[in-house]
Amino acid sequence: MRKALRALNSSIDPWVFYVAVALTGLFVLWGTVATKSLAHRTSIALDFTIANFGWAYVLSAFGFVLFMLYLAFSRYGRIRLGEDDDKPEFRTTSWIAMMFSAGMGIGLMFYGVAEPMSHFIHPPFGLAQPRSPQAAQLAMQYTVFHWAMQPWAVYALFGLAVGYFTFRKGQKNLVSESFRPLIGHRVEGPTGRVIEILAILATLFGSATSLGLGALQINSGLAYLWGIPNTIGLAIGVIAAITMLFIISAVSGIHRGIEWLSNTNMILAILLVLFFFIVGPTVYILDSFVSTIGYYFQNYLTMSFRTGAYGGNEWLGSWTIFYWAWWISWAPFVGTFVARISRGRTIREFVIGVLAAPSVICLAWFAVLGGTALHLELSGAAGIADAAQQSHAAVLFATLDALPWSFITSFLAVILIALFFISGADAAAVVMGMLSSHGNLRPNVFVVIIWGMLTGAAAAILLLAGGLSGLQTGAILSAGPFMIVLIGMCFSLRKALHSEPRPMPDLRAGRSSRAIDAVPDPRLGHGQGSAEEASASSRVGAANPGRHRI
Repeated sequence: MRKALRALNSSIDPWVFYVAVALTGLFVLWGTVATKSLAHRTSIALDFTIANFGWAYVLSAFGFVLFMLYLAFSRYGRIRLGEDDDKPEFRTTSWIAMMFSAGMGIGLMFYGVAEPMSHFIHPPFGLAQPRSPQAAQLAMQYTVFHWAMQPWAVYALFGLAVGYFTFRKGQKNLVSESFRPLIGHRVEGPTGRVIEILAILATLFGSATSLGLGALQINSGLAYLWGIPNTIGLAIGVIAAITMLFIISAVSGIHRGIEWLSNTNMILAILLVLFFFIVGPTVYILDSFVSTIGYYFQNYLTMSFRTGAYGGNEWLGSWTIFYWAWWISWAPFVGTFVARISRGRTIREFVIGVLAAPSVICLAWFAVLGGTALHLELSGAAGIADAAQQSHAAVLFATLDALPWSFITSFLAVILIALFFISGADAAAVVMGMLSSHGNLRPNVFVVIIWGMLTGAAAAILLLAGGLSGLQTGAILSAGPFMIVLIGMCFSLRKALHSEPRPMPDLRAGRSSRAIDAVPDPRLGHGQGSAEEASASSRVGAANPGRHRI
């Protein structure tokens, strides 16, 4: 035990690790001994945040999309996340599978039918008659809006910043290192540690929200299959069991546990979608897919800038602002994880891949699952809307019940939910281990275990403090401070990229090559010096431009 403790203390950043653990522990203790007090206080904080800062979530989410598109299609798009001759570590299919599984898997399972059906019953901002064809169109439009460009732009921003500074500049795999161009050596002091702590807390509560949603849905699946009572106590038991499994997966490493789970998830998800597509209303699904694309782009700007200034503030807080906050709180773990698996890709390839591939997958997912449920409800063939009013977690199984072989498909859906549960949570545990261990890409096993256990405990407390609304509250409140970090990251990344040299013609090779003489040496002010200083430094030792592989 003493040897294990010595190994733990030697690998962690004690200020980051112990402060973050203490704050999480206090939250868990508060929720354990005074659950009603926690629920009341967080509800007040949530109302204040939505009423006063909802506009900030809306504006920043759209701003992140613009910034990512600007970087991808500017001259910076050719810059590689690593040395100029680095090649991608993972093949593209595995890269997309891991990114998609970590980024949205469990959420898509929970909301794949529940969100379109909820908007069908209660149209956003009262823009359509409830349960009408117009409400169905609006439901698909807003559902895709919540799951496509905006969330993946948040992940792309964070992942790009971490990947660029880690793999190209040779700096530590830490969030604070992304701010070196702005605040210099202060990233090594208290300011940098505060940034890491905020990233860990956002990651933990964003992951806890996902775990809670997964537990509620597994609960509903067990109730449907075998009549097991659907209670919060059972959901907490599910969290405890799955937490042990994702910890085992996390400590096995990315190449073994996480990659295998992600690929398995993708295969099962494809099978589920194909089942809905073939057995369900195929033509309606195709019509819905195509028309939703048109409505999405036609109304994209209107949806992106809609706030509660003229009504609908409650709906906005329950859906759009919750989602934007949830994506922001997921950014540290999904972004860091995506950066970890994206070494060797160019900025253009990275941004287009992160924004386009998952967005198309999400659109297809909702068109198939949500479109099937909406068609069944419009035709009067099923009471899916009534099931959605009772429980969002149960509506997927109500839809499967209206299709052939419902017991088999529901059982497979529970397995898929559990695997998404595990693959998303183990990625989060590994990332929190990295952030609290000086950016070590292979954090100590005990650190990963501790973060996994605390994530499960936080998910249980949020469920006890308010069920689904408690999970949403945790995500929104944890994301607020970190939104400021993401905005600062935009300015820092832009400043660092601006110092990158333009490609110079290599007349001997007949192709362009990078002007290494202009590369800033991270050891000389870590990107703070002028281009002239960097050039002078590189002339002294041009063979060592100051970047190293990690």
